[in-house]
Amino acid sequence: VRALPNADITIISPNELHIYQPGQVFMAAGLYDFDDIVKDNKDFIPDSVNWIKDEVAAYDPDNNTVTTRVGELVPYDFMIVASGMEYRYEWIKGLTKEDIGKNGISSVYLSDLEKGTADGGSITWDWFNDVKEAAASGKKPTVIYTNPKGAIKCGGAPQKILYLSADYLKKEGLSANYIYAPNASKLFKHPEFDATLQEVQKRYDTITNKFQHNLVAVDVKNKVATFEHNWEEKGEYDEDLEMYDMIEKSELVEMSYDFIHIVPPMSASQALVDSPLSWQKGNAKGWLQVDQYTLQHMDYKNVFGIGDVCGIPLCRTGGSARHMGPIVVGNLVSVLEGKEPEAYFDGYTVCPIKTGYNEIMMAEFNYEGIAPTIPFMNPANPNYMWWAFDLYQLKPM
Repeated sequence: VRALPNADITIISPNELHIYQPGQVFMAAGLYDFDDIVKDNKDFIPDSVNWIKDEVAAYDPDNNTVTTRVGELVPYDFMIVASGMEYRYEWIKGLTKEDIGKNGISSVYLSDLEKGTADGGSITWDWFNDVKEAAASGKKPTVIYTNPKGAIKCGGAPQKILYLSADYLKKEGLSANYIYAPNASKLFKHPEFDATLQEVQKRYDTITNKFQHNLVAVDVKNKVATFEHNWEEKGEYDEDLEMYDMIEKSELVEMSYDFIHIVPPMSASQALVDSPLSWQKGNAKGWLQVDQYTLQHMDYKNVFGIGDVCGIPLCRTGGSARHMGPIVVGNLVSVLEGKEPEAYFDGYTVCPIKTGYNEIMMAEFNYEGIAPTIPFMNPANPNYMWWAFDLYQLKPM
């Protein structure tokens, strides 16, 4: 609105309430409640903006229109797609959203932004206490933490729940058999952060990592989780290429548990997946097809993207969206003036990984590598300063 004071601006969004989603982790830790993370969306939308309280059901970029769920046809000259990601609990066989909060199952992500609910935080706080009660009974419970295949909001969140719940028990002199089962092959892609997290895990009794395990099914009644385990093995040596052939292997692995924290698979909205705006192949299939630097659509130059919906490397954190905002606005203005986009997004991403209560490892990086906001501080060292910043200052900011 400030950059284009004479433009006719419409926002299509069904949410009456704005939920500060990172706060769900602090809800899970017993430090926030729901009232701390919710505000009225109308407080963020200027009076001059036309707010259609609906959702896009179909995109037609060839005709510069979108259609809402109630059938309203909305034309545009330029469009910014900011539709985020959706949770796909139903992609896990045997699991429904209604199972979250029952039978030892939790998921801090559980929310319905349109209805203005964020039950995952409070459910996971109850789950913390259920795990503690089980550990106090004398039996060491088995607790599984999953991290699925594909992109998710805040890639560090699964480990945040692991370390916070383990620390919560540790403060009471209790422990559990912790199993971290990510689809990834390591704790963190950057070696510096990975090394720190390996050391963090040594603080907590019996954390077992089951790398390259993707949750595919849950037997809710019998408390059995089934994972697809994928790995590669050396095959025959290729004399011409002077390297070994790599053979992909796969197996199903069942794990019994007393408690499980599930991070659901995630995707863009079906409307976007089905539209010409999404990538049609590759790892980014189904996500918005924008240039990773300019955030302009690759084919439809009057379309831009921001946030989790973008099919680009990194970017699925609130910190990324905050950095993307000025880039999108600047490039939209450039295109309106008949110029090429000049502002470039460097891929800034931040994962404030809570390695325990009262400390955070502020993992900041971009397309080039580690990119700390405060250069003289080692970003791989967890400390209280970042904890205080995240808990008390980041939400107001």
